[in-house]
Amino acid sequence: MASSKSNKPHPNDKYSFTDFNENKAPINLSLAPYWFLVFLRIALIFIPQDGYIHPDEYFQSLEILNSDIFNVASIRPWEFNSTYPIRSVALPYVVMGFPLFLLKSIAPFLNLWFNMKIITPYTLLVVPRLACCFLSFVTDYCMYRICCLYRQNYRSRLLTLASSYVMLVYSTRTFTNSIELALASYLIYLVSYCMAKSDQVIYQEEYYHEKYKQADNMKDKIKFHRLRVSLPWHTFANVFYIATVTVLGVFNRPTFFAFAFPPIFFWLLRGMGSHLIGFTDFNIRMFALFLCSIPSMCLMVAVDSYYYEQLTFRDFAHRRVSLWSKIVFTPFNFITYNLDWRNLKEHGIHPRYTHFLVNIPLLFNVLGVSGLIGFLHILYRAFMRRWSSLPRVQSIIGLMTSSFVIPITLLSAIPHQEPRFLIPVTLPLVFLHSQRIRSISESSSVVSKKENGYTAFLKAKVKPDTRNGLLTTWYIVNIIFSVFFGFVHQAGVYNLVDHLSKEIQTKPRLTTIHLVTSHMYPLPISLLQLKFGSAATVHFTNSTRRFQRSRDVYTYELGTASMESVTDKLAELLQTSEQSWKEKRLKYRLYHACPGTLKTDFELACLTHKMTAKVERVFHRHFSAEAMPYENLNNLFDQLSLVLYRLSPRET
Repeated sequence: MASSKSNKPHPNDKYSFTDFNENKAPINLSLAPYWFLVFLRIALIFIPQDGYIHPDEYFQSLEILNSDIFNVASIRPWEFNSTYPIRSVALPYVVMGFPLFLLKSIAPFLNLWFNMKIITPYTLLVVPRLACCFLSFVTDYCMYRICCLYRQNYRSRLLTLASSYVMLVYSTRTFTNSIELALASYLIYLVSYCMAKSDQVIYQEEYYHEKYKQADNMKDKIKFHRLRVSLPWHTFANVFYIATVTVLGVFNRPTFFAFAFPPIFFWLLRGMGSHLIGFTDFNIRMFALFLCSIPSMCLMVAVDSYYYEQLTFRDFAHRRVSLWSKIVFTPFNFITYNLDWRNLKEHGIHPRYTHFLVNIPLLFNVLGVSGLIGFLHILYRAFMRRWSSLPRVQSIIGLMTSSFVIPITLLSAIPHQEPRFLIPVTLPLVFLHSQRIRSISESSSVVSKKENGYTAFLKAKVKPDTRNGLLTTWYIVNIIFSVFFGFVHQAGVYNLVDHLSKEIQTKPRLTTIHLVTSHMYPLPISLLQLKFGSAATVHFTNSTRRFQRSRDVYTYELGTASMESVTDKLAELLQTSEQSWKEKRLKYRLYHACPGTLKTDFELACLTHKMTAKVERVFHRHFSAEAMPYENLNNLFDQLSLVLYRLSPRET
């Protein structure tokens, strides 16, 4: 374990510096390209991005929030059932629910004053995403502050960070992973600040302590003793904030344990190895961290218990709070559920190496590969017992390396592995390896610049070198994935919802709509703002009468069912609807939506069921892995679409 006696740079730690004071006046470098990428991140929200990455971006956030706030019909996932909930609602309500509350509050006034209806699928999609977008800038801010704190090239790191499609697409979606990214970044910044502060204070404290012992008269002893006592207290620096962020992250996603472990360990380890810091300080810090986590933990438990109707204000008033029967502790439920192998099989089992060999390159392309190669170099040096060439235990490089490698290793133990689970490692990965893909690590390509007493290391050529293959690959791959996940992958789903919303508003009264979907992601029906059944129940305070709006929109999700099963379901609905029309004169509209790759198969299947399938609308830019394009790519544009059919009996 390295000693904290001196702040001299370690010969094998290329990111060590002699002074850990935070740079209050960093070099004024041009950040115009970065600000363009910031504008692009926000602008892509309003276009909007109609790509659909994963059902969880709706069904673990918007479907719940829209149902609760607007009192509309939604598909409520099993994770939020009141009997055994495994998801906390507190942070999604704060981040995404609060903007929706504001939208709901101003909607009546805009409708009254300007005859504007602002609660539409577009606003219900954009407003929460805008909140997540603003939250994503926490990562940018933390990157900038850490670079200033340790005198690193913040410009190159901010450009790399902002140009990543992880920030342009993933971080602006309504995933709980987006919240996890911001919390993990902020936690790393808090610990980085504490490490820098402790290094400086311990160095000065040891210096004064040594001078105190060397003093040969009482006057000098008193002088150095006072100087030592006047040093700022660093042992519990930011302990409350670190504890609170950790608790919030764990309740948001219990996998936050993996991302919080390295920073917290480094926070506990500060100064270990010096003459003034020992294991007693380590244990005291751990105890203080536990105490400071209690208030936020109690708050989160109370919010979840109240939301899931296990705890009421009356229980508090009468002190009828039973720990086992009333309290809802969602992280415990989450962990218990995922410990059962049978539950994980329902979500998909992946090889243990998926995160390292597939998800990291998929998310970060050449930057991720560079990070993995750097990790292999560390393993090789450790295997060869070249301990002096490893990053120092208490250095910023040690913190960032651990914050990148350890979470991925821990999450690899869980067989269900998706790329979005790893987006919280974005900050440490960019901090460590952005210099490599920009080819500014070689001393021959670096120049130093002094300003206001500080030294910054810049690339000799300000303009990006287009001959740099890694940098070019970085930009090209991120552009491709930004377009694919932002505007192509399952993009027809949102456009279908938007079209269906207009169809519902313009349809004749007493007309029932049936929509059958297959080989595509499920529809987030809360965007339709449907109110029927219990969602439309009106209660009168002076009467026991209740009125319910009859249901007139039905959706059927058939997943990857065979085309024969799909047409059987459509034929059944068509027969029932025709019977209602003949007996009760109730009009209907029967639709089916499927990818363009299944267009021919579906139309042929309709012929055998004596149904007429008329193309109502074609939504282009739709890729569905459930129905991949054919080997013949001559009509690829037509295949990358979502086709909406209207079904009717075939005329004889």
